[in-house]
Amino acid sequence: MTTTPDSRFFREDCYIDGRWVGGRDRIKVNNPATGEIIGSVPKFGRKETGLAIDAAHAAFLQWREKTAAERGDICRKFYQGLMDNQEALARILTIEMGKSLREARGEVAYAAAFFKWFGEEARRIYGDVIPSPWPDKRIIVTKEPVGVVGSITPWNFPTAMIARKAAAALASGCTIVAKPASQTPFSATAYGVIAEEVGVPKGVLNIITGSAAQIADEMCENPKVKKITFTGSTEIGKQLASKAMLHMKRVSMELGGNAPVIVFDDADLDRAVDGAMISKYRNSGQTCVCANRILVQSGVYDRFAEKFAAAAKKLKVGDGLEDGVEQGPLIDDAAVAKVEQHIADATSKGARVIAGGRRHAKGLSFFEPTVLRDVTPAMLIAKDETFGPVAPLFKFETEEEAIRMANDTEYGLASYFFTKDLGRAFRVMEKLEYGMVAINEGILSTEVAPFGGVKESGLGREGSKYGIEDYIHTKYALIGGLGE
Repeated sequence: MTTTPDSRFFREDCYIDGRWVGGRDRIKVNNPATGEIIGSVPKFGRKETGLAIDAAHAAFLQWREKTAAERGDICRKFYQGLMDNQEALARILTIEMGKSLREARGEVAYAAAFFKWFGEEARRIYGDVIPSPWPDKRIIVTKEPVGVVGSITPWNFPTAMIARKAAAALASGCTIVAKPASQTPFSATAYGVIAEEVGVPKGVLNIITGSAAQIADEMCENPKVKKITFTGSTEIGKQLASKAMLHMKRVSMELGGNAPVIVFDDADLDRAVDGAMISKYRNSGQTCVCANRILVQSGVYDRFAEKFAAAAKKLKVGDGLEDGVEQGPLIDDAAVAKVEQHIADATSKGARVIAGGRRHAKGLSFFEPTVLRDVTPAMLIAKDETFGPVAPLFKFETEEEAIRMANDTEYGLASYFFTKDLGRAFRVMEKLEYGMVAINEGILSTEVAPFGGVKESGLGREGSKYGIEDYIHTKYALIGGLGE
């Protein structure tokens, strides 16, 4: 068995109502870089989820009464707890998920930043006074926490995705029941350890593992849960949103993407290559905002393809704990099969492999960083999110064609483009049908900006001053009888 780096944070039980709770039925968790089983967690269902919701509801009645300063103080302590133990938490993340240790450290810091940000933002949940149309009445608007939050998060960013939801919930006065992905539960259960150490009251933060369907159904149907927040596929997001709305629950959905990277003729080519590389191959291409389509103007297409393929071939593939590794394994064999399907479809329709293209010699779920050129919109990879280290290069002629190609998808999460023309920067930014646009950059995620998409990429925003709005109600109060 692979040993975890810090037994203090490695917990194989769930954290419910301030207690560690085990179960007989277990879910085994493996290290995708070695295939070894690293531990197991309880396979809980509706009953245990109901108990966690009961605990969160009871805690909410007290937590909501805390002052903004008190909630903010807890969030800042949580931030410090994450940062003080960054290395230990990063190693757990790498072992269970596979990303490089360098990326894992960055994810822990990114997660911590949300607790710091929302801890500060708790003090800025402002109400309003509206000028009254009546001389003897006053109109006051207040903001109140929605209540118990049910959170469901994916395996690709197991530390950060919980933080984006839990930090906003706690800062606003909500309590939360968090269900992590079964492939990566230990980054989540580590939150229970930190909660204990920084003094989060029991029941405010609960971590439960088990059957995704049963846990989700209980969250959607239990009347004590007032909001569902989910990060994952569009297909599952639609199902959750439909079930939640049957009970008129608030929903936030951060769903799938099909991100374009547009490289114009006037771009700084080296900057474009660097930006597209980090966007495409970060986390082995397993991110919802990674480059899924790289659109390159014809004047620089060949040069970009050559430079990009050369850069991809230099990436070091291996176990994320090894020094210098830049790309770890994919999460499982199913992920590899999808990558192979997309490559096979593209090459059968005329695309050419100019880097990689095969399973890596290391075996298991490792895959070579891959670049395809001469890709067309008729290929599967143009429409379907690959979620792996495959970069398809499309050619376009005009700005209008690039915009049309970029928008030709039901998704609208993240987009990127590279240009030196300021006028083009504004024109293209305004015409791209995406919730987020990065210009001359390959990474855009930060706690201070709103993260989220349009079209079938979801509802709501996470991070920034806008992100806390999804966790609060707006209440109107009319005060009368104020005349003489």
